[in-house]
Amino acid sequence: MSGAVPSDFGGTFHGRHVLVTGHTGFKGGWISHWLMQLGARVTGIALAPDPGPNLCDVTGLTGNMDSRLIDIRDREALLMQARDIDADLMIHMAAQPFVRRSYAEPAATFATNVSGTAHVLDLARAMPSLKAAIVVTSDKCYENNEWSWGYRENDPMGGSDPYSASKGATELVAQAYQRSFFNTADGPQLATVRAGNVFGGGDWGEDRLIPDIVRATVAGQPVQIRNPASIRPWQHVLEPLSGYLALAARLLTDGAPFAGPWNFGPDISGTVNVRELAAQMQESWGTNGPQFEFGQADPKMHEAGVLRLDSTKAQTQLGWRPQLDLAHAVQMTVDWYRAHQANENMKEFTMSQIAHYGALMSGASQDTTSLAAQ
Repeated sequence: MSGAVPSDFGGTFHGRHVLVTGHTGFKGGWISHWLMQLGARVTGIALAPDPGPNLCDVTGLTGNMDSRLIDIRDREALLMQARDIDADLMIHMAAQPFVRRSYAEPAATFATNVSGTAHVLDLARAMPSLKAAIVVTSDKCYENNEWSWGYRENDPMGGSDPYSASKGATELVAQAYQRSFFNTADGPQLATVRAGNVFGGGDWGEDRLIPDIVRATVAGQPVQIRNPASIRPWQHVLEPLSGYLALAARLLTDGAPFAGPWNFGPDISGTVNVRELAAQMQESWGTNGPQFEFGQADPKMHEAGVLRLDSTKAQTQLGWRPQLDLAHAVQMTVDWYRAHQANENMKEFTMSQIAHYGALMSGASQDTTSLAAQ
């Protein structure tokens, strides 16, 4: 078994050039901040951030990086506008991330998630300095049989809705590129990563539970909850990102043994139903917290009832472990949104939460109830 992951990832990213696609999004923004804190030079390719509040704008993310607004569905534009980028590592996060939007825009979802991934990998394999590439997909890439146990990396891909099917197809595209173009022991290596239902400060995505709760609570309205009995692997955004970075570090230093698919899900205690997570948000918020109205699922839309990930491979081969129980993860999230409401410096607050998480990785003793006073 590998030892625990060091909070600085062995200094592997210091001075490295990292290309992050989707940096204007939620997960892409957090990992870009983290990489820059670790001393990496970050270049980003993405669409403009969504209108309204978003992590990219409220934290001033693009002030210290090379940010390029390019639509990855347009292969010629991507290869032309990004032809001068020569990164050591690429982390591909640009995607259409919403299940419900995939029903309204199925072809566009496949164009972004499947063809867009092929376009980005074409860009990556033309980079002379590239040593590693990571393609981020989703726990929903698996053919969901409503099993009570977690899916493992060698389980079959599938998907009943356009979003899930696009993620399964993305995995197949990445696997084909790995076997065809990233297949030499001394050449660049390709891995794919799958996480659970990720939440955290700075997410204002549509039809996502935590952002919906925050929006309604701030507006003084009850939160409409569909599918309260659905079980999901909930995790704070920094949990899977720590896994992606741990994997990237090993790809950069040790290469081929770490290529291929990886799960980074929460412990079983984080796999709860929607009603339980909503209650945890209510408890963490306290006074003037969210109020809920529980509804029924839309019969026209398929959504999994039970979905769990098995992360044994990451735990045994990388030494990766989740650091936050669900209560701590929810409290960090509530603290972030409250800081934003209070007009605090959100870049500093975001970096303080990354530092706090790093201290947990190092085993440092810290207050696990609130970061609001830091």
